Amino acid sequence: MTATGPLAGRTIVVTRPQAQAAPLAEAIAAAGGKPLIFPLLEISPATDPQPLIEAVARLADYALAIFISPNAVDYALPAILARGPWPETLIPAAVGQGTVKVLATHGINGCVAPTERFDSEALLELPALAAERVKGQRIAIFRGDGGRELLADTLRERGATVDCVTCYRRSGPSDGVAPLMSAWRAGQLDALSVSSSEGLRYLVDLLDADGLAFLKQTPLFVPHARIAENARALGLSNILLTEAADAGILAGLVAYNWPA
Repeated sequence: MTATGPLAGRTIVVTRPQAQAAPLAEAIAAAGGKPLIFPLLEISPATDPQPLIEAVARLADYALAIFISPNAVDYALPAILARGPWPETLIPAAVGQGTVKVLATHGINGCVAPTERFDSEALLELPALAAERVKGQRIAIFRGDGGRELLADTLRERGATVDCVTCYRRSGPSDGVAPLMSAWRAGQLDALSVSSSEGLRYLVDLLDADGLAFLKQTPLFVPHARIAENARALGLSNILLTEAADAGILAGLVAYNWPA
């Protein structure tokens, strides 16, 4: 049966981590496209569990617990809830709405989070993180290894005591790029959706000259201006900046003027 819909006949690479790839892949398929799931980041527990153990032990001392991503929830919350119920005085916060939804599935509601732009800057603009609210407070940031320090640094400048708790680590694809190269060589790879600058750097590092040539010719749909900037810094130019999250990526894919 021939697929129909605005993405019919188009193969779109979904590069989100495996655990978060399904919603976008399903939306692409519903629009008639063929999703090719190829995670650019592999997620695993933190090498050192001690920071998480220590943060959980003093959880009641925190005024605010910030989760950087759904992965942060997946890797921190089991340890938190294993010790006891979520403290009533602890305010949960998140960078994106996907993280808010994951917290809600565990019964943790009332989450402070931006509703339009999903980044540290947008979170820092919210009243709950203003200097007069966080000064003298202790805040935990549950996150992966590495990443930006803007959130922690700004909260410290505003007078908070901040503990950055690494609860998972990220690494590049362990199986290489053979699925992408096969699709490119067969003329069956029409676009990539990329939601991580770090993942994109891994991809560029893994590709040989032929792969980089294919990548430079392939439309790259990204949901954040910072990812677009990093893509340009990596020598890419066929970049389509979409609205945020999976819904924004899908809208960008559907609206794109695909070649005949």
